[in-house]
Amino acid sequence: MATVLRRLARFSQTGLSAHRKNGWSFALPHSVSNHRNSSTSSKIKVDLDSNTGIAVMRFQSPPVNSLSLDFLTEFAISMEKLELDKGCRGLILTSAQPKVFSAGLDIMEMYGKSPERCSEFWRAVQEMWIRLYGSSMVTMAAINGSSPAGGCLMAISCDYRIMADNPRYSIGLNETKLGIVAPFWFKDTMMNTVGNRETELALQLGHLYSSSEALKIGLVDRLVPEDKVLSTAMETMANWFTIPDHARQISKSMMRKPIIDKLLASREADIKNFVSFITKDSIQKSIGMYLEMLKKRKA
Repeated sequence: MATVLRRLARFSQTGLSAHRKNGWSFALPHSVSNHRNSSTSSKIKVDLDSNTGIAVMRFQSPPVNSLSLDFLTEFAISMEKLELDKGCRGLILTSAQPKVFSAGLDIMEMYGKSPERCSEFWRAVQEMWIRLYGSSMVTMAAINGSSPAGGCLMAISCDYRIMADNPRYSIGLNETKLGIVAPFWFKDTMMNTVGNRETELALQLGHLYSSSEALKIGLVDRLVPEDKVLSTAMETMANWFTIPDHARQISKSMMRKPIIDKLLASREADIKNFVSFITKDSIQKSIGMYLEMLKKRKA
């Protein structure tokens, strides 16, 4: 079994008792007893305000919040804790890094790694999507920077997306430009967001949309000034909270459960397909060329 799941299992055995005892943090802050805060991880910081029921998850993995195995493990554990906290009704994802929400999957997790490591990594990517796309919480992406590839997947897995109105920021599933193919559950998630034809063009061309283009096709729901992204998400979340949780959750499940079930039914095959593809010599060569290009850009 993958390390990410072993870590989750250890958390379930040891961490949940502390979670139930003290709430979101292992110890309540002495200054504000009704505001719970967790900053125990290095790549993700979560703040849950029990007055509002809103948790803010900030990605803080410099330089570009790449989705490494460690990042994905922290994400899964954070989601587990929030889902179990009855005081949490909504989650906002955002970035603590300037100009980027998340640059997507960590390419170094897919280059020069053993099949076993690639398998472990891909299982963690699946886990991230399953937990986020199927969350019982209201989930919103406060996109305060560019969000390509896996970063886009995280955003469109949320219930609502608010993006900074900045022409320099882009979002989309651009895997084909790296010689990589987005799996069916990436495709299904985007197709349910922007429709079949737009998804077909976007995936084949690896298109990255500007913020205004993303709004036009429905990839994001709203554009606001960059300094208003998080506050707007907070205000929007309050409106969503006026809907009874059970009615919203059942409606969400009707839309999303069939897609999640599709992956769960073929999860091992999906991992096998990914490992077989990513470890091919031709694909490794393509990734290596891309990395060399990045080095030249930085030089």
